[in-house]
Amino acid sequence: MVGESVPHLNLGAKRDFKNIMVANGYWNDARWSESGVYTFEKGTIIEFISFDKFGKAHGPRRDVLFLNEANYLPFNIADQLMTRTKEITWLDWNPSAEFWFYTEMLGKREDVDFMGERGNYPPLTFEDNEALDEGQKREILAHKNNLSWWKVYGEGKLGEIEGRIYTGWKFIDEVPHEARLERYGLDFGYSNDPTAIVAVYYYNGGWILDEKLYRKGMSNKDIADFLKTLKQKLTIADSAEPKSIDEIASFGLNITPAEKGKDSVRSGIQLIQDQPISVTKSSRNLIKEYQNYLWLVDKNGKTLNEPIDVQNHLMDALRYALSTLGKLKQAESYWDRIYSEELNPHKELDNPAL
Repeated sequence: MVGESVPHLNLGAKRDFKNIMVANGYWNDARWSESGVYTFEKGTIIEFISFDKFGKAHGPRRDVLFLNEANYLPFNIADQLMTRTKEITWLDWNPSAEFWFYTEMLGKREDVDFMGERGNYPPLTFEDNEALDEGQKREILAHKNNLSWWKVYGEGKLGEIEGRIYTGWKFIDEVPHEARLERYGLDFGYSNDPTAIVAVYYYNGGWILDEKLYRKGMSNKDIADFLKTLKQKLTIADSAEPKSIDEIASFGLNITPAEKGKDSVRSGIQLIQDQPISVTKSSRNLIKEYQNYLWLVDKNGKTLNEPIDVQNHLMDALRYALSTLGKLKQAESYWDRIYSEELNPHKELDNPAL
């Protein structure tokens, strides 16, 4: 079972696997390794693993391969894994946009069965998922009037990417050494939603984004402890939770609420749309949100000037951070004035007003 990252597997496939095994009376703690391997009584194993580089996919062969959310896996890695699989490969994904399956496999290989639009079987939908409880189904049905979202997540059909809010971002291997860390953006979560933190860097006339945290169940103390592991810089957090901000600040961290007001979401989105933005390839959840961040659509198919409130945690955190920095030209002057080593050898700026 291959996923885009270990955290992705921990929160998804691993958890589902254990819940299903427990529910059916099959689970045995002694047969589970925390590294992600379950060994059955007759020696068969299921291994949960992630590959971040092509060379790592040159490992031992397996009988059956399952690529979880395959649209977030690079084709060269997926292709190498499929080549080294003896019997069969399964892929799943939400069809929010075309990816390598549609361009490199569908219609080009005779050994492909596809349950989806343009396939030889109807699309699978949430109605086919017996593991969903009634609460989860109600949440999905609540978005039925958002036609673009419903087409993908309700009907299992290939989405239309023209509904995306952001486009044209570039993907880079890592943050350049010369890039200057400007801000962290923080969106709070806990049980149902993850706490999301993104670092914003300024480099060569544009912005670089690097995902730092995307995790559920984080207390304010946990968030503070995590922020202390990062290079210290001002954090802009969701102003809807002033108590949380105050508590995190009490641990000695420089954190301030985002400015909100009438049309602040739309104006923040417009600001970001006007900026040249790059994202580190390791920012898997950030890239996923970027690809699935859509405008609301009414029941008549008309696009509304309001974003969907789904898969937007890092999108919100990004907006909090960048909205405080103003327009790019102002930021360029800001760097020239403040971060020049000749003017400020300390290089750090702790004034939230800037």
